Amino acid sequence: MSVHTTVRVRKSALPYLLLLPAVLLELLIHLVPMAMGIVMSFRQLTQFFIRDWTSAPWTGTANYELALDLNKPVGEALLGSFVTTCLFTLLSVGLCWLLGTAAAVFTQESFRGRGLLRALFLVPYALPVYAAVITWAFMFQRDNGLVNHVLHDQLGLGGADRTFWLLGDNSFWALLTVSVWKGWPFAFLIVTAALQNIPGELYEAAALDGAGSWQQIRRITLPSVGPVNQVLVLVLFLWTFNDFNTPFVLFGKAAPEAADLISLHIYQSSFVTWNFGTGAAMSVLLLLFLLLVTAGYLFLTGRGRRRNADA
Repeated sequence: MSVHTTVRVRKSALPYLLLLPAVLLELLIHLVPMAMGIVMSFRQLTQFFIRDWTSAPWTGTANYELALDLNKPVGEALLGSFVTTCLFTLLSVGLCWLLGTAAAVFTQESFRGRGLLRALFLVPYALPVYAAVITWAFMFQRDNGLVNHVLHDQLGLGGADRTFWLLGDNSFWALLTVSVWKGWPFAFLIVTAALQNIPGELYEAAALDGAGSWQQIRRITLPSVGPVNQVLVLVLFLWTFNDFNTPFVLFGKAAPEAADLISLHIYQSSFVTWNFGTGAAMSVLLLLFLLLVTAGYLFLTGRGRRRNADA
């Protein structure tokens, strides 16, 4: 083998060598635990087999049948948590996208103090999740929280009785508030970056043709950032649907029924009731659902892009 051939082989192998550490870490951190979780979902794994989980009895699809049986408490509770999570995700993603896009469009034009305002918008995203959610938990306290102090004491809203924000139906809105507060700056950051690629000449030409601000946003801004928004919505959906830290820090191990997201519900099924096999089966079902939604979303958006390209 000549020197040139050896150099050419080394150059062709370099990309794979550079990817090797990432592939190994992906195997160790994600793929191997995922495979173990799938195996656990077919076993009757309880606290009696924690020391050696491979000795747990093999139950086949019994855990899946239990989780999907809507006539039994386990399946009924899982369905309720799934519906709550879908509603929560829909509202959170929609509001995050709306607020982030509005803020990005508002700060697109240069004005005095724009840099400071953009930095302030990114503060919720820059803060550690645990510190931010713990702060919100104190703010939502019934007797001495800032939220009730402002609403009841200063604005006189809600009557004399203070509101329980972390209990009952209000817990859903408290959780949604925290999720949107810490999620919309990410949408703002992504849309702001996408707006930098829109040529200013398009807006100038539209203004000369008599297009107003709303028409420019509708006809130029939104179509131009469409591909970025497609990725942004998917990322926000996956993050929000899988969010565990926010409800866990806000409510603890047991969330109210109105705010029982499926991630926390699976945690309770696994580490509170010690039914690890059932919890693993729920996790696999959640994974399959997210994969199905992601594949369908990518297919539809890809077909839409191809249709627009052909047109």
